[in-house]
Order: sequence, then C-alpha cells, then structure tokens
Amino acid sequence: MTDAKIVHVDLADRSYDIHIGKGLLEKAADLIPIDLSDKKVFILYDKNTYPYVQVLEEALAGKIAESKTLGLKGGEPTKSYESLQQTLDWLLEGKVNRQSIMIVVGGGVVGDLGGFAASIIMRGIPFVQVPTTLLSQVDSSVGGKTGINTRHGKNLVGSFYQPQCVLCDIGTLGTLPERELQAGYAEIVKYGLINDLQFFEWLEENGDQVLALENKAIGYAVEKSCQAKATIVAADEQEKGQRALLNLGHTFAHALEAAAEYDGRLLHGEAVSIGMVMAFSLSQKMELCSAEDVARVETHLKSHHLKTRISDINPELRNTPEELFDLMRGDKKAQGEKIGFILTHGIGEAFQNFDVAREDVLAVLQNSLEGQI
Repeated sequence: MTDAKIVHVDLADRSYDIHIGKGLLEKAADLIPIDLSDKKVFILYDKNTYPYVQVLEEALAGKIAESKTLGLKGGEPTKSYESLQQTLDWLLEGKVNRQSIMIVVGGGVVGDLGGFAASIIMRGIPFVQVPTTLLSQVDSSVGGKTGINTRHGKNLVGSFYQPQCVLCDIGTLGTLPERELQAGYAEIVKYGLINDLQFFEWLEENGDQVLALENKAIGYAVEKSCQAKATIVAADEQEKGQRALLNLGHTFAHALEAAAEYDGRLLHGEAVSIGMVMAFSLSQKMELCSAEDVARVETHLKSHHLKTRISDINPELRNTPEELFDLMRGDKKAQGEKIGFILTHGIGEAFQNFDVAREDVLAVLQNSLEGQI
C-alpha cells in the first residue's frame, strides 16, 4: 500500500479522519489537525511500542513546545483504576492544561485507557489515536469508545469521546506476533458477518494475504473495516440502535474474558472469534439461520488459526454454563434482566434481540464447552 487512504467519520463538529497507510508516523505533525506550535504534548504508550514513540517524537521535534511520555505495560490488566490514576497523576504532575494534546500509541488497551483519561482530565483535552495492532486499527481506535475494566466486568466505566484523528500506520503491524494478528483478524471478519456478505466472501479468498500483511490486501482490509465502522458510528454514535451490531459475539466474548481472568490465555479477538461462532450457533438453535452458515463461519475462522469453541481455551475454563450466563448479566448492554444478543439470519444479516431463552443460551454454552457446535 503506497498511497495513504482517508476514511472520514462524520459526526458534525466532532468529525475526524482516519489515515491509513505506511510511514504515517513520520508525517504525524502534518496529519494532526491541530496547530501544534507552543503545545505541550503528552504521549501515552504501550511499552512494546517505544521504537514508534521515538519516531513520533522525532516527527514532532521543533514543532511543539515540549513532550512528556509515559509507558504502560500492555494487556487487559492495565485497563484498571490503578493505571487510570497513574495516567491522571502523570498528566497533572506534567502541568497539563486544556490546550495540551494527548497522543496514545499502542493497542486497544492503552487506546481505551488513554482516551478515557483524555476525556476526564480538565473535563476533556484533545487526543490522537495511533493504533499499532491490527485489532486496534480496525476496531477499538475508531468510534470514540473509551474506558477501563473493573472486577464487575469489562468496559463498565468509560465515556464516548472522539479523537482528533486516527493514524493507522500499517508499517507497525510487521512487528506483531502472529497470534496478535490472528486476534485482530477476527474483528475484520466481524464486519463481513454483520452486514457485508461480499466482504466475507472476499476474506474467504484473501484472508491468507491479509494475515501475511501483503500490502494491497492488508490495506484494503483495514480501510474496509474502518469504513464499515465509521458508517455505523456516524449513524449511532452512542449505541442506541444499530451500533450494537458491532458487538456480534461480544456478549459471549466478554463473559469468557472475565472467566479467564484476563490472564493472557485468551486474547480479546480470540474471545470474539469463539463468541461469533456461538452467536451463529444460538441463531441456528432458534431456527434463524442454517447449520451451513454456522459451519462456514467456523471453518473460515479455524482455517486462520483462531479459537472457535470454549474447549479451545488452554488451560481450559472450569466454569459451568450457568456461571458463564451469570457473567453475561453484567454486560453493559443488558436491559434489566434481559441480555442483549446480536443474532443473525445468515452471513451479513445480523440484528439485535433481547428475547432469547435462557435454556437456549445454556445449551450453546454447554456444547462449546464440550467442543461441539
């Protein structure tokens, strides 16, 4: 991918651009839509991304007043009250003000945490997302969802707060472990399963090239995913309707992540992969989609080395279906006692449903725990 692409997120006075291409970090000073002169810039980053922070600092040198950096350990445990307090203290000790800018470099964990901190410090300062993982480039960095996890569940404390821009430098993906790429790929597949059968068919033909980071394929996949999310976010910024479709598989996934205690054995994208298969299985059990659709989805995910059943998690989960169901009750999308599920009439035909029998969900959980669809 030689020429950078731009996806516009249309949100009136909160609109912004997603830049997609190689070598964007070196051009950051020109791409950030803010007058940087005399600005104090705070760079929050995942410690694994420090080489990219150095490139970013070189790009900003001489164009800002000063920069301050804070590196955090990656991984879901970092999305915590403790890390949030550490970040806020760093900002305050650095004499942050409302004209300051935060740049967040890393994956979804640091992106969510940093965006939340930016939204509440001084009642909100401008921030820029620089996602460096495939999952964050195609999902978490876009749309303005920010937040942290608590012992009660994932992403239960947070805010909707849009960045000034998103810089998706495809070049940063080359240093990712294969497992991280595969986890990000699950979120790409999600967009096809929600409402774009043609994109899913394209992934069936080109998924290997995407994961091999072949320039044209990875560039198209990231751009297509960002455009799909931007369109939904523009129509429903605060998830009061169709944005909920982006949670396909996530009601299951968040429960699995909580059960695994964020200990590293289950990445978010892997949990989503399992969750999407279970969402299709639940839909089939309710006679909404065909067994062929379920098998097709699982086959595609499995062929790209993703987990598709709870039994694939190692070490295995010891939870019962009832315990996993109880974890779902804490999902922020639940309405009273009713859990919201994204179901489907087939590939590319997802919809939200709050009227799902507990027995059907328990049966799907039991099957997945036993290694069945």
